[in-house]
Amino acid sequence: MPELRKDPVIGRWVIISAERGRRPSSYSSVTRVSDAAMCPFCPGNESATPSEILAYRTPESEPNQPGWRIRVIPNKYPALIVEGDLNREPMGMYDRMNGIGAHEVIIETPEHGRDMVDMTDEEVRDVLWVYRERMADLERDIRFKYILVFKNHGEAAGASLEHSHSQLIATPIIPKRVDEKVAGAKRYYQFKERCIFCDIVHQEINDQERIVKDFDAFISFEPFAPRFPFETCIIPKTHQSSFLEMSDWEYLTLARCLRDTLIRLKLALNNPPFNYILCTRPTSPEYHELFHWHIEVIPKLTRVAGFEWGSGFYINPTLPEEAAAFLRGIEIERYGEIKHPRASGEDG
Repeated sequence: MPELRKDPVIGRWVIISAERGRRPSSYSSVTRVSDAAMCPFCPGNESATPSEILAYRTPESEPNQPGWRIRVIPNKYPALIVEGDLNREPMGMYDRMNGIGAHEVIIETPEHGRDMVDMTDEEVRDVLWVYRERMADLERDIRFKYILVFKNHGEAAGASLEHSHSQLIATPIIPKRVDEKVAGAKRYYQFKERCIFCDIVHQEINDQERIVKDFDAFISFEPFAPRFPFETCIIPKTHQSSFLEMSDWEYLTLARCLRDTLIRLKLALNNPPFNYILCTRPTSPEYHELFHWHIEVIPKLTRVAGFEWGSGFYINPTLPEEAAAFLRGIEIERYGEIKHPRASGEDG
């Protein structure tokens, strides 16, 4: 069974999941399968995965058979497992608990080699709806304090299979980085009685320098102090603490915003590996006034090295204002085409 162990100095919990070390892709390159007959995420190979938890499929199709559009399965090599009790206990001066949680895979499309940028807005919306369904279901489990949805695209970003998919992990504690965000938001709220994220939205809309695209209910922008080049944030303009609080039409607008952002990054940076992370409030509603959900999209263009690991500082060689201007300059008339003033020899 996996277990969680707490670092006694900085209070960070670490998942020790030895079973994941036995998977075929451990410590090796991404599995690139050009033949759909060999890909466990392709239709016809459902028996190669655990039984599905949820699927959007044609009415006449059967569970764990072809006929699905989106399919959710338990991770075959989970970081955390659902069955069992936490059993938190000391080990001398140290703290540990059983690795209880949930680890699921969302297979976003039955088509091998088709990525989110290749989907329609409605197809991306359906993926977001699946996130909503699974998050809402897992929030009902009182053992779980946080639910994280993320996507790894490309080998350098940690993708172990090239078939387009994202993942969900529910944890029995609030992760340290989320806790730091919540704590910062709480300090700001206690001082100004306002949501810090709402103020960031207002500041970015007023400044316009770091805005990539305005999508009515959402904006995509380059953060003022980004850790990495072309790190991009997508956030609702109105206060919403949880990803689950949106109306149905907002999910479609978000799908357009997310897809537009990913296409711009792909065209501007030659299809970079990237991670995106859905940052929502912890499962307790007490954070409603403090937190404001958002998506972080992080292209993998630089490496985290000794200085970053040792200091906690990040060195970003690209001004966010310049990154935003570059992404804004990309005209997406049809996906696959790129028009940029610098490409035509004009001064940007």
